[in-house]
Amino acid sequence: MGHQDESFQLFDQCKVCIVCSKDLSPDTAHQLASTLEENGGEPVVYESPADFPDLAEFSHIMSNTIDFPEFDAANEALIPVVKPQWMQASLSRRKLANPRQYSPDPRLFLNDVVVTCGDIPEGDKDAIIGGVLAKGGLYNSRVTQLCTHLVDLSLDSDKARVIQERRLSVKIVLPHWFDDCLKLGRRIDERPYTLPDPEILRAAPDAPIRSTESRDIIGASTPEPSTLPTPITSPVKSKLNVFHGKVVMLSPDLGIGSHLQKIIAELIKEGGGQMMSDVSKATTLVCRFREGFAYRMASRLNKDVGNLSWLYHIMTYNTWTSPYRRLLHYPVPRTPIPGFEKFKISLSNYIGEARSYLENLITATGAECTKTLRQENTHLVTAHDNSEKCAAARDWGLHVVNHLWLEESYAKWKLQPESDPRYTYFPRRTNLGEVVGQTRLDKSALESLFFASEETPTAPAPAASRKAMQKRDQNAATGKVLNSADADESVVSDATNVTPKVRKSRKTMDSKNLQTPARARLADGKENDTPSSTSSRKSKDEATAKLHEIAPDIALYEKEKKRVGGVIYGGRRKSDEDRVALNKKRTSMEVHTESEGEETADTKRQKKSKPAITMHLLITGYQRWVGNMKKEDADKRQLRELGIMVVQDARKCSHLAAPSVLRTPKFVNALAYGPVIVQIDFITQCLKKNELLDTNNFLLKDKEAEKRYGLTLEQCKASAKKNKNKLLQGYHIYCVENIRGGFDAFKSIVHANGGDCNLFRGRVSYQAQREESEDESGDEEQSNKKEIYLLSSVSGDHQKLWPRFRQLVHNMGKTPRIVRVDWLLDMAMSQKLRACEEYELNEEMAEQSEE
Repeated sequence: MGHQDESFQLFDQCKVCIVCSKDLSPDTAHQLASTLEENGGEPVVYESPADFPDLAEFSHIMSNTIDFPEFDAANEALIPVVKPQWMQASLSRRKLANPRQYSPDPRLFLNDVVVTCGDIPEGDKDAIIGGVLAKGGLYNSRVTQLCTHLVDLSLDSDKARVIQERRLSVKIVLPHWFDDCLKLGRRIDERPYTLPDPEILRAAPDAPIRSTESRDIIGASTPEPSTLPTPITSPVKSKLNVFHGKVVMLSPDLGIGSHLQKIIAELIKEGGGQMMSDVSKATTLVCRFREGFAYRMASRLNKDVGNLSWLYHIMTYNTWTSPYRRLLHYPVPRTPIPGFEKFKISLSNYIGEARSYLENLITATGAECTKTLRQENTHLVTAHDNSEKCAAARDWGLHVVNHLWLEESYAKWKLQPESDPRYTYFPRRTNLGEVVGQTRLDKSALESLFFASEETPTAPAPAASRKAMQKRDQNAATGKVLNSADADESVVSDATNVTPKVRKSRKTMDSKNLQTPARARLADGKENDTPSSTSSRKSKDEATAKLHEIAPDIALYEKEKKRVGGVIYGGRRKSDEDRVALNKKRTSMEVHTESEGEETADTKRQKKSKPAITMHLLITGYQRWVGNMKKEDADKRQLRELGIMVVQDARKCSHLAAPSVLRTPKFVNALAYGPVIVQIDFITQCLKKNELLDTNNFLLKDKEAEKRYGLTLEQCKASAKKNKNKLLQGYHIYCVENIRGGFDAFKSIVHANGGDCNLFRGRVSYQAQREESEDESGDEEQSNKKEIYLLSSVSGDHQKLWPRFRQLVHNMGKTPRIVRVDWLLDMAMSQKLRACEEYELNEEMAEQSEE
C-alpha cells in the first residue's frame, strides 16, 4: 500500500501541458496524460489550432519539439519544457528527474544519449562524461537497457561482451565520436566511429567521403521562394488549420503582385486565419527586410515575424515553427554584416539543397559567392577538407572553414573569428553537409541591432527625412504599397533611424534558458518558502517591466496614427558613437556567455567566489604532467584558486614558465609577446605551499643557452615590447610541407611576429602582391617585401622544389631566398632581424652534406 501511495504522490504538485505535434500524436498525448493522472499529476492536452492555455497555470510543459509559439515565453517564465521520457525516468527513479536532461532544445544536442564507458583512460572518461552531461545527455556507470552508447577502444572489454551476448541495442563507438561532436557543437553520424570496424581507422586518406542531405534546410534554403507551396497533408487531417486564430499582415516590402496576394489571403482564411493591414492588430507579420515601423513594432511586441519562405513552410507542413529556427525564414537586412562586403566566398563538397542554402546565405551576408575558386577569393567554405580545392585554397593563403562560421556569423550578425577551432575542424570521415541548417538566429543580437527600443528620445531627424519617415511608417501601418520613389526615400531614412537597446542585458535571460528548475512546492503549501516562488515573482516583475517599457510605443502609435501626418518617432543614428560602443559591448558579452557553455546558478556562485586572475601563465616542458591528465587537471584547478590561469595560447599569456630556454613552439611564440619568464619550479612551489609566490624569486636564468643562441632574455623582452608583434611585418615566408617540426609550428611563429606564412606545394600565392599594394609601409619594409623566403632543409625531396620556387618568385618580380629554419627561430627568439645570407641553402651545400 505504501508503495502505491508513494507512486501516487510523485506528480502531486505537477500540472503539465502536453503539446501535440507531428512527433507527438494526440493518441500518445492522451496515454501520457493517463499515466500522469494515475500518479497524481494534472495534465492538459494541447492540440493546435486551439488557443494555448495560460502558461502561468503549469509547472511543466511536455513536448517533443521547441516549435510551439509559447516556447520562448515558457523559458522566460522558468517553466521547464521536457520530453515525455522525463515522466518515465521520474517514475523509474521514484523522484522527479532533472528537467534539463530531458529538454527538447536542439542546443542540448546529446540529450538522447545515455553513455557508459568501457576500457578507456580515466582522463578521457572524465572529459566525455562532462561533455555529455553539459550537452543534455546522461551517464550510467553500468550497462543497462537505457544505455544508448558504449565508449570503448575495442570489443574485448567486459561491457562490450555483455552488450554482444545480450544483443542490446547499444552503439559501441570510439571516443573520437564524442570529441568531434563536442568540438563542432553538433551531433554527427556515429557510423564512421562504430566498432568493430570503424571507418575512421581503416579508410585511406584520399577515399571519398559519403555525402548526406540535411533535413533541416528542406523548404528553408532561400529567403525568396519563387513558387507557391503544395501542402503536405495526411488522410486524417487534410484541412489546413495552422492559421487558426492568427491575424496575418503582409508587408508592402514583399513586392508581390495583387494576384499572388489574393491567393495567399485565401489560403490563410481557409486555414482559419484573418488578413489585416494594421500591425498593431496583427499576430503575425510577413515581411522581406529587417526595417520599417511595422517590423520594429511587431518585433518589440513579440509577434511572429517571418518572411515569405517561412509562411510557405508552415503552409506546406501545416505546422507552426519559429521563424528564428531557420536562418533564411527570417527577414534579411539590406546592408551586409560589417566586414563581409569585401569577402569573396566559394563552396566545396556541399551538394543539393544544402549548397543552394549556403549560396543564398552568403548572398544574405553581403559577401560575394563565386562558383569557382580563384586566388582572389578570401574564403573557402567546405564540408570536409579532403579535396584538391582545399589544398589549393591553403596554398593560396585563403581561410578554409566549415559552414558553422558562416551560419553563426549570420545568426549573431557579427563576423566570427575564422581562427576559432570549431570553424576549422573537419572530422575525418564526416561530410558536414549532414548538420547544415541547425543554427538558430540569436534573438538577443537581433533585438540589440535591429529593433531595440528606448524610452529617452534623442535629437529629432532633419525635417526632410522626418517627413519621409512619417510617410513611410503611415504607409507601413496601413499596408499601403510604396512606389519606387517612396521606397528609395524609405531606405535612406531608415538607415538613420535604428534605435539601440539600452535596457537590461539578456545575460540573465540566457542563464534562465539554460537552467530550468522544477517548480515543486513544499507539502505544507508554504509557497513563499520555496526558491521557485522567488523566481516566478522575479519573472513576473520582468514581464511587467517589459510591458511598461513598450507601453509608450503602443500609446504613441495609437495616438499618432490618427493624425494626418502619420506616425512620428525619433531615433539614435547608427553612426552615433554611443550606439556603436554599446553594440560592441553587448555582442562581445553575448559571444562570451555562449562560448562559456551552459552554467547553473551554483557554478556561477562558485565562479564569483574565485579570486581575481592575476597571472595568465603559459607552461612548456613541465614533466610532472606528461601522461598524467588527472594530476594536470587537479593542479590547474589549484593554480586557478591562487589566481593563476593556465593558458594554451601565447597571445593570452602574461607569464611563461619553462625549465630552460627552449625552442618549442610555445616558448618561441610567447617571446613575441614579451612575457615575464619564470623557472618551472615556480609552479611546483606554488602548488606545494598553496600560495601565489613572488615571480621575482623565480626568474629564469640560463646563461649557457643565451650564449649559444646569442641573446639575453631581458633584451628579448625589451625588443618584443618595442616590436609589438610586428617584427616580421611585410615578410612573406613559405615552408616545405614535411619540414622537421611541422608546418603549423612555423606558421604560428611567423604569425605571432606579424608575418605571412604559407605552405609551398609548387604554387606561390598572389596574396602577397595584393597585400603589398594595400599597405603603405616604410622603405625598409618595402625592401623586405622584395624578397620571398622558403624554409627548407637540404634533403632530396626538398631540393626538388627549389627550381620551381625560384622560377615562380622571379616571375613575380621578387628575389627568392631558400633558408634554414634557424633563420626564423633565431629572429623570433632574439626579437631582432637577421640577414638571411648566413642561413641560405643552395645545391652546393646539399652536395657537401651528402659527402
